[in-house]
Amino acid sequence: MIKRENDKPCLFVLDTNVLMHDPTALFRFQEHDVFLPMVVLEELDRAKKGMSEVARNVRQVSRFLDQLMSNADKEEIDAGLPIGPASSTGGGIIAPASGRLFFQTEILTLKLPQSLPGTIADNNILGTAQALREARTDRQVIIVSKDINLRIKAAVLGIPAEDYSNDQVLDDAALLYTGLEVLPDDFWERHEKTVDAWKEEGRTFYRVAGPDLVDWYTAECIALGDDGAFEAMVREKRSETEAIIELVDDYRQSRRNVWGINARNREQNFALNMLMNPELDFVTLLGAAGTGKTLLALAAGLAQVLDRNLYREIIMTRVTVPVGEDIGFLPGTEEEKMTPWMGALMDNLEVLTQPEGGDWGRAATNDLIRSRIRISSLNFMRGRTFLNKYIILDEAQNLTAKQMKTLVTRAGPGTKFVCLGNISQIDTPYLTETTSGLTYVVDRFKHWPHSGHITLMRGERSRLADFASQEL
Repeated sequence: MIKRENDKPCLFVLDTNVLMHDPTALFRFQEHDVFLPMVVLEELDRAKKGMSEVARNVRQVSRFLDQLMSNADKEEIDAGLPIGPASSTGGGIIAPASGRLFFQTEILTLKLPQSLPGTIADNNILGTAQALREARTDRQVIIVSKDINLRIKAAVLGIPAEDYSNDQVLDDAALLYTGLEVLPDDFWERHEKTVDAWKEEGRTFYRVAGPDLVDWYTAECIALGDDGAFEAMVREKRSETEAIIELVDDYRQSRRNVWGINARNREQNFALNMLMNPELDFVTLLGAAGTGKTLLALAAGLAQVLDRNLYREIIMTRVTVPVGEDIGFLPGTEEEKMTPWMGALMDNLEVLTQPEGGDWGRAATNDLIRSRIRISSLNFMRGRTFLNKYIILDEAQNLTAKQMKTLVTRAGPGTKFVCLGNISQIDTPYLTETTSGLTYVVDRFKHWPHSGHITLMRGERSRLADFASQEL
């Protein structure tokens, strides 16, 4: 973040990618003014066609601009259009903006080094900002862009530039809610006078009170001591300083497995308790590769679909962002097109389908399981409503907050939504650990009593994978 001059109002020059990422960015600068270079409008015009999320965002920007410019003459446009209250945009923005929107209405003299010709869009924006700094000395001109290279160029030229940070959920990913509260060793000694314990229908409950409970959330995991010493979940917050907690099931024991799968550490045990709890409609699992996110979610889904009949079927989907070069168009139906992206599903099904009876028994089990698992594409989720489904969204870190909202709001009565991801492996441009849709839902859902979250810390894939994740 650059140092701003407090005695000067700001004039923010927006890059095209900011509006492509967030159509409501026009209304996010409060009392400051916004400037749109002509090259930005041209880039928006070229990107408006298509059914992608970017094209939809660009069309929404055009609608906002059309509303702001309605009934405005040339003199009013030159003087700057009042952005006005947010309610007039229909965009659902809460904070009103009181600044003005300026367009490039005349040719500006671009004074850039010869190594930066103005024919490139980014260089044109840099030159426009430089010219505005000389023409508008009453304003602090700042470029806002999600393009790191553009901000580097601006810094080299001495032009103030900032990232668009309004969509940041947290200042630092390290502040993200982990879903686990590790209690100090003297916790029970300090709260022994305020603890009540009882059993109800075979479950053990504790009523605890004290100032340490202020930061607890419903469905948060509570642990004390080594793995398995004391593990519980907050079932109810009666006040800021009083809570009801319940001992969780121990899925490490072989007799208490989930579709043949046992938890191998504390975090996996909490994850299985959340996944197997029908009272939790929304569960998020974060963790690095090999921590067991997909395997746990799939095992819990099969147990509840085939054994308990709590849900009709499992729907599995993920964002189709390739790690390397795209392999092009794929033939077949929606499910056949998604199959190459579902390698994680197939790998975990091999682990979960190892019955007795040899190849014939394994083939029969595979046919049964796959008849209750459906693979869907995110591209066809709009307008749908899922009833009594167990939905697994893999690689959720590559979704924006808006895309995540579109998907989660598809859930109908009796549906459980499980989001899996690793925010340190984001493959989508302009998304970071603090702006990912997965980070967004983890932070926003932590207050809701019907949601659960846990960050898986320990890799359980193999000693080779563990060493590689630490050393490479």
